[in-house]
Amino acid sequence: MKLHFVGHDYKYVAEQSLLALFPQERPVYGQVDPAEDRRWAVITIEDRENACTVTTELGWDGKSAPFSLTVPLTGDDYAREGQRRRAIGMSFFRAAQAVTGIAPPWGSLTGIRPVKVATELREEGKTWEETDEILRDTYFVTPQRRRLCLDAARAAEEADRDRDLRDFSLYVGIPFCPTRCAYCSFVSNSVEKSFHLVEPYLETLAREIQSAGEMVRDLGLRLKSFYMGGGTPTTLSADQMGRLLDTLYANFDFSGAVERTVEAGRPDTITREKLEVLKAHGVDRISVNPQTMEDHVLRAIGRRHTAADIEATMETVAAVGFPHVNMDLIAGLPEDTPEGFSRSLRRVLDFGTDNLTVHTLSLKKGSRITLEGSRIPSVEEVGEMLDFADPALRQAGFLPYYLYRQKYQSGSFENAGWCRSGGEGWYNIYIMEELHSILSLGGGGSTKMVDRAANRIERAFNLKYPLEYTQRPEKFLENQQAFRTFCHRMLMRTEQSRKP
Repeated sequence: MKLHFVGHDYKYVAEQSLLALFPQERPVYGQVDPAEDRRWAVITIEDRENACTVTTELGWDGKSAPFSLTVPLTGDDYAREGQRRRAIGMSFFRAAQAVTGIAPPWGSLTGIRPVKVATELREEGKTWEETDEILRDTYFVTPQRRRLCLDAARAAEEADRDRDLRDFSLYVGIPFCPTRCAYCSFVSNSVEKSFHLVEPYLETLAREIQSAGEMVRDLGLRLKSFYMGGGTPTTLSADQMGRLLDTLYANFDFSGAVERTVEAGRPDTITREKLEVLKAHGVDRISVNPQTMEDHVLRAIGRRHTAADIEATMETVAAVGFPHVNMDLIAGLPEDTPEGFSRSLRRVLDFGTDNLTVHTLSLKKGSRITLEGSRIPSVEEVGEMLDFADPALRQAGFLPYYLYRQKYQSGSFENAGWCRSGGEGWYNIYIMEELHSILSLGGGGSTKMVDRAANRIERAFNLKYPLEYTQRPEKFLENQQAFRTFCHRMLMRTEQSRKP
């Protein structure tokens, strides 16, 4: 679809709206000619002192319609930017709806964090009923998605109750997997091809941990939660995992952490010895990610294990005895069907875990599914899968506690984390709702620095791949300095504001 902007350059917002409403379209930019262009949108913003008017005229295969709305601009520059972005999303949605009659599940909401709309309305003093009405009448969110959003917003409020300015969470990345899954676009290396990189990577990671631990102590920060992800952390041997955890505990104070999570990940990497190492080091939450319990779907995505292997792994997990266990499923995998997904969900529920994440397949450019053009379920079939999951999980005693959306996600649906009471993965809420800073270590780590008082977020990215990460340690030192400066500035400003 051709996009043309007048009075602004909000490309990201327009692209998000386009992808949410027309997932198969890709943006191109230029002057629109309605006589020549089949699919196009002209988005105009007119700013006044305390309001802005957004007009979207959208053309679709010979039909066109304009929609205009005026919204007040209040608060600081950050708040006003958010108000403009949402006005663009609403205007684009209403114009598209007039031309095509589409009604996506999240209405006019764009971006990866729909729950933030609800939490911001609550911070403004809105009741839950008023928040629900705004999601319905202003953003056109469907009843099922409004319920998802409000449940997750309640969990976010609970996670934010004991906020401390010095809180942060720690992420450690292990960018290795036994093989690369067909749907994966993450930074991960198959150990079959890069086994020789694992030990040098761990040696460099130990140096980063030591440096980061010293920085955190100097700043007087409080570790709130810990998460080790990947890749697949259990690609490491039991000895390597033990050494890594020993290094972490020697350099960070875990005494105030509400949870210690390790993605055990793929069943073909999990052994009793590794699980016992995790348990002995105080890990209280692991994730086992089958993605499906259908053997033919596992083969289609390049997994080398079977559903029977998953069942055997879960027996071992139960025997070792972790307080919390998460499992992941993906709706929309190649060769899957609504009936197959339903079978997978019922089988996973039988394991008795207290935490379950239902992802929707995201067709990322770097995944093998996209590159090979694999057959995937239709948007309607994915909708059936999610429509089964919601009531089935609620009936089993689960509630959604966090959710997010991604680009190129089938049907513009969502990824949602569900748990039984007390099974919340707090790190997931902290990072998705941006409640405090996340210090990320390791290859591909993305550090997020959050200053909520100033409505400011900054990011620093480690080098992506294990080899370049080990060869250029100056990069993670540079990122740590950025983190130190950001936190110091935030803490000093707070101290100054408290002085009489």
